[in-house]
Amino acid sequence: MRDRRKLKLKKFYFHPILMFIVLMFIVMILSSILSFFQMQATYNTVNATTMDLEPTLVVVENLLNFEGMKFIISNAAKNFISFAPLVMLLISLIGISIAEATGFIEAFSRRWVSKLNKYQLSFIVIFLGTISTLINEIGYAILIPLVAVIYLQNNRNPLLGIITAFCGVSFGYGVSIFVGSIETWLIPYTTSASHLIDTNAHIALTSNLFIIIASSIILSLVGMVTVEKFIAPKLGRYREKEEVQKTEELSLIDVQEVEQQKIAEEKREKKGLRLAVFVGIIVIFLFIYMIVPDLPYSGLLLDMKEKTYLNQLFGDNSYFQDGFTYMICLFFLFMGLAYGIGAKTIKNDKEVIEKATVSFNKVGSIIILIFVASQFIAVFKKTNIGTIITAWLANVLNYLDFNGLPLILLVVFLIAIANLFLTTTVTKWTIFAPVVVPTLMQSNVSPQFAQFILRAGDSMTNGVTPLLACFALYIGYLNIYNLDKSKPIGIRQSIKYIMPYFLIINATWILLLVGWYIIGLPIGPGVYPTI
Repeated sequence: MRDRRKLKLKKFYFHPILMFIVLMFIVMILSSILSFFQMQATYNTVNATTMDLEPTLVVVENLLNFEGMKFIISNAAKNFISFAPLVMLLISLIGISIAEATGFIEAFSRRWVSKLNKYQLSFIVIFLGTISTLINEIGYAILIPLVAVIYLQNNRNPLLGIITAFCGVSFGYGVSIFVGSIETWLIPYTTSASHLIDTNAHIALTSNLFIIIASSIILSLVGMVTVEKFIAPKLGRYREKEEVQKTEELSLIDVQEVEQQKIAEEKREKKGLRLAVFVGIIVIFLFIYMIVPDLPYSGLLLDMKEKTYLNQLFGDNSYFQDGFTYMICLFFLFMGLAYGIGAKTIKNDKEVIEKATVSFNKVGSIIILIFVASQFIAVFKKTNIGTIITAWLANVLNYLDFNGLPLILLVVFLIAIANLFLTTTVTKWTIFAPVVVPTLMQSNVSPQFAQFILRAGDSMTNGVTPLLACFALYIGYLNIYNLDKSKPIGIRQSIKYIMPYFLIINATWILLLVGWYIIGLPIGPGVYPTI
């Protein structure tokens, strides 16, 4: 009897949509309990004008009362529509689906990607995912669907491609080969917090440049080995490739006809790829021209109201940052159409649109999943539980007497834990900066290095929290390419897939921080881990 019961339990699988619904109700019940016990926290923020610490009291909001239910019902549509991953995904899919429909992605994969070995391909995907955080979370919406298609075209498990892309973006969040939007978000809070100790402290835009470039390369190399050695073998092959039996009864004329057709197809394919590359170069040139100031008709994507170029490019009202997803969409769209015209794989507009809609037919379940996930995240955010836990963790530093390396390790662990409950980088740093930066400065650790510690802590747990907005995209695409629909991949299984990556990359982050601090290498031009 026991064996039969165990067997039945093993055959039962919760769909991730149901799991997010259950989690949302758990959070609502928890908010009522914690509100009854008056769970609260106080954290300090720095007034940029007076340089005084201003206390902020946060209490748990009960969502099981009249006002709470009113919020949930009235904001459901708003939560869904304003959910950024959905918008980015749909826009990027327009371009990717056109490129796939015309055969461009297949030809690109066969001609160029197929020449890469598995380690090279994994490194490129992870590296692109890591540096994509230069512009918000764009890597999730573009890389996950694109890499899944490319892996499938190259007879690799698309689930592995999805996992690789997701890990690259999540566990390398905030590091890149150039300064980006994160600098514009964090530096004002780092500067204000550092002025509590030294009013002359200056945090330059390039203060983390050296260490983020090195980190992006190191994390990509370690991630490449982790994926191929520990994750790929467990996933195995996606499906067995059927062997086509060849008969030896073909006549000489038939062989010649097949060869002639193959030659003709290769010529059309090469012509299509040449045209696609030519069009792609033109599109890239135009995009670059749009972000170069002070040239005739240039600067179209810059916010010229800002004083610095980085703020013009990545500021709150940046046209480049807001329109980057659309730019990528146009890039794939024009290249796909150029290939289709050159290779003669499309006859008319109706055929292209009809083929392109096939990709959108797959995302129906993701849209439902995103709707439910957006409600769960909005409900959790409204309760203030994440903010309170983050404030508690930040205040721990006021009661512990750590210095030097132990203090650095304590800070990165506290930030990593806080990120499980509060994934918004700016909000988290608003709470941590007034405590972390002065405490580290008193221990001779520079505020610039403190800012990098935040990046490390953020990246360490980004990929294992369902509160990450793009976590729903990850699970959704895993289930699109899941061959056994009777066994949907849930939250637990999706995290289990990336657990080797999580453990190894976390160890890498720790070694990177410790090694850089001990050796004392510059983290940016004229900036070091110590003051």
